[in-house]
Amino acid sequence: MSDIRIATAEDQILLDKEAKYCSYGDTVHYIEPPRIFSRCEGSYVWDTEDQAYLDLQMWYSAVNFGYANPRLNNALKQQIDTLPQIASQYLHKGKIELSEMIAVDAKNKFGLDGRVHFNVGGSQSIEDSLKVVRNATNGKSLMFAFEGGYHGRTLGASSITSSYRYRRRYGHFGERAQFIPFPYHFRGPKGMTKEEYGSHCVQQFARLFETEYNGVWDPKVGSSEYAAFYVEPIQGTGGYVIPPMNFYRELKHVLDQHGILMVSDEIQMGFYRTGKLWSIEHFDVQPDVIVFGKALTNGLNPLGGIWAREELINPKIFPPGSTHSTFASNPLGTAVGLEMFKMTSEVDYGAMVMAKGKYFLEGLQDLQKRFPIIGDVDGLGLALRCEICGPDGFTPDKATLDYMVEEGMKGDMIVDGQKLGLILDVGGYYKNVITLAPSLEISYPEIDLGLKLLEQLLVRATKR
Repeated sequence: MSDIRIATAEDQILLDKEAKYCSYGDTVHYIEPPRIFSRCEGSYVWDTEDQAYLDLQMWYSAVNFGYANPRLNNALKQQIDTLPQIASQYLHKGKIELSEMIAVDAKNKFGLDGRVHFNVGGSQSIEDSLKVVRNATNGKSLMFAFEGGYHGRTLGASSITSSYRYRRRYGHFGERAQFIPFPYHFRGPKGMTKEEYGSHCVQQFARLFETEYNGVWDPKVGSSEYAAFYVEPIQGTGGYVIPPMNFYRELKHVLDQHGILMVSDEIQMGFYRTGKLWSIEHFDVQPDVIVFGKALTNGLNPLGGIWAREELINPKIFPPGSTHSTFASNPLGTAVGLEMFKMTSEVDYGAMVMAKGKYFLEGLQDLQKRFPIIGDVDGLGLALRCEICGPDGFTPDKATLDYMVEEGMKGDMIVDGQKLGLILDVGGYYKNVITLAPSLEISYPEIDLGLKLLEQLLVRATKR
């Protein structure tokens, strides 16, 4: 185990400037001193001392296709030399073709006609979806969302995000959410299978509609006070919690009975993170709205958007000027998005991701057998979780995971003679879950390397 790392003189100068001139509003320093990075490629980033770190979180799933992906980078470079910029109120080929690609795919998968609306990122696209939902439901501003759910930190998005700390200083702005328990089987009641617990959670939700005195339903006119249920099919910041396969099908049945829309937030889990374009595809339901962002452009451009059913977003019901951003549907972003779709269509990308995810999960399960502090592992595609607990294998242990993250960032682990660091992301209700989102282009030797580095961190954690 190494000593605490000290920032270089050059880095310390930059950190001093950051402390004086940079807002901390969008900054979280997971370690002290924080690393300053200088380059990236594939599954790796390098700091200013040219120390390599294997990244197993890839910018919260924004860089699904690897850092500096040559094909996607080249698409951006080519667009810079042709039509690098134009205001979103004007048309260009990329906007139209990317919208068509997403809408036709949705028609093929869900049997629904729909349209695409772009914006500059995930939270902004959540805001647009709230407008679409409110407009389609005569201005209803109450939503259902999940405990453990995360939808962003703009005013509207934070109102449907379960963490109160994102609202505490700012209050609500129109939207409010009632937060419903997610079928988190590892921490659910004992004695139920995963599928039984999923059904139990749906039944508890359905109970809200049994009588007007539960506060969400007026049986005399058959109307709910709630407009939509915002779901992350696989919880992201909540700890990559994967629900039982029967859960959303049963939940959607209740929603359809009561005229409540389902909005699928695919910002973290979209674009093949789970082995399908949209993670909701695993659950055999038809969403009313899909929100996307992040990996659409592999993190090269802040572009996100929504797909919504034709009935919710056609020009008569959602007319020109309903929402707008100068940089929405910008040609640099749409060019990369189109190239991403072409790239993933040329091979069976879903099968590739599922095979790698199965291999990675088997490695995590092997570590779980050997380290009692791993309470739970699970995964769908390359969205994987590893829950760090106390010696009983259940009590959340945030302190140990924090220690592992700090140790990984020291960059002093040795594997096959190579000195490396390991970048991990922390999530979960108790901040004790390693949420693993490696590059979808990760090689099998790199998966083995990641598992070896995780093993070293677990050894350090148990011996400290």
